[in-house]
Amino acid sequence: MTPHLTDARLADLAGIRHGFFTRQGGVSTGIYASLNCGVGSKDERALVSENRARVAAALGAAAQGLAAPYQVHGTDAAVVEAAWPAGKGPKADVVVTDRPGIALAVGTADCGPILLADGEAAVIGAAHAGWRGARAGVVEAAVAAMEKLGARRPRIVAALGPTISQANYEVGAELVAAFLADDADNERFFRPSGRAGHALFDLPGYIVAHLLMAGVAAANLAACTYADPRRFYSFRRATHLGEADYGRQLSAIVLAA
Repeated sequence: MTPHLTDARLADLAGIRHGFFTRQGGVSTGIYASLNCGVGSKDERALVSENRARVAAALGAAAQGLAAPYQVHGTDAAVVEAAWPAGKGPKADVVVTDRPGIALAVGTADCGPILLADGEAAVIGAAHAGWRGARAGVVEAAVAAMEKLGARRPRIVAALGPTISQANYEVGAELVAAFLADDADNERFFRPSGRAGHALFDLPGYIVAHLLMAGVAAANLAACTYADPRRFYSFRRATHLGEADYGRQLSAIVLAA
């Protein structure tokens, strides 16, 4: 079985399978070793395709049943009625469905992957939340898109997977000012970094807070992509190391067919 992390409450929902996949268990090599699922990377496409097929198989879905959007750090949501070829998805950062057998997926390498489900309504969703999307309302967009398919907020369970932690996410004063202009209470998500004009941003905390404010049950797996190179890809770590490119891990959820 391809290694992946799970959330206990999502795992308890009948007929729903999910996984926050790591970088382990694939066929890619070098800086992409080994389960690189990023079609936007410079890795060999055949290897990426095999890795994505392994993710789908681990969730009991067909290789052609994996539906990952073309992520643009926005808030658009796509209702998925049929999967598409890798790299051909709609420009969106939320995908939702009530169709069995479609494995909704998002790719990340520091941003927050969110998997959501209403087991009673049999509606699932996946969202990609970097700071831009989270600030713009991608969490709220995901919940609203699920509601349009019949989900209800009090029944929705959401889990945030591997994301860069506050300890490793230094940002500039302009970003801090923007968040404080949105809401002075956002100050709780920042702390001094020790470098003038910079702060450490708690992106996971911000995302989970917005899930809770949206009225859904939420959990954070508390796994840091930057701090764990054995298990996770990280854009920021790759940049700091001067690497030419970086892989992406997938997080996916499916209604059993």
